[in-house]
Amino acid sequence: MATLEFFFDCSSPWTYLAFTRLPALLERTKAAVVWRPILVGGVFNEVNRDVYDRRANPEPRKASYYEKDLQDWARLCGIRIGKPPMFPVRAVSVMRCVIAADEKGALLPFARAAFETYWGDLEDISRKDVLAKIAQRAGLDGDALLARSEAPEVKDRLRVNTEEVIARGGFGSPTMFVNSSDMYFGNDRLPLVEAALAAGRTG
Repeated sequence: MATLEFFFDCSSPWTYLAFTRLPALLERTKAAVVWRPILVGGVFNEVNRDVYDRRANPEPRKASYYEKDLQDWARLCGIRIGKPPMFPVRAVSVMRCVIAADEKGALLPFARAAFETYWGDLEDISRKDVLAKIAQRAGLDGDALLARSEAPEVKDRLRVNTEEVIARGGFGSPTMFVNSSDMYFGNDRLPLVEAALAAGRTG
């Protein structure tokens, strides 16, 4: 069975698109998936600091097309992607909560609710009251999840995942690996990911 590792951060709209499209891809390919929550800000700080300059000084035509492209994809995927007033958002707490939810077997519903809350409802997912509400939407106890998200082993797992994707050549979210060594980046690479999974490639 082919395996897909999905390194992701809920603060990325393109990751939301890929996350939404993955279930059908996995069903078609019968591939196994390993969800790897990361802190994309940590990746940018280490290997992709240019992203901050591009955000601060966008080229107008490219920025305009970016917005159109994003909305075209959102319509295709049947989701809402708005403009959260708190962008970029501090994602460390929400991504720790994703890991804590994974321990409860609820990574997918929690991450999906986090994406929807931030990109659809435009709420600040760095706030603990918002995270507690997301947990409830995912069928989890908000207070317990938030407490668990502060555990040293949860913090360490997020740090290790982030350091690992950097060490393996990643520079953003989503970063995907087919069978450990074949790397792909971005929502628009999913057709290539699917072809690699179907072929059982290893790089």
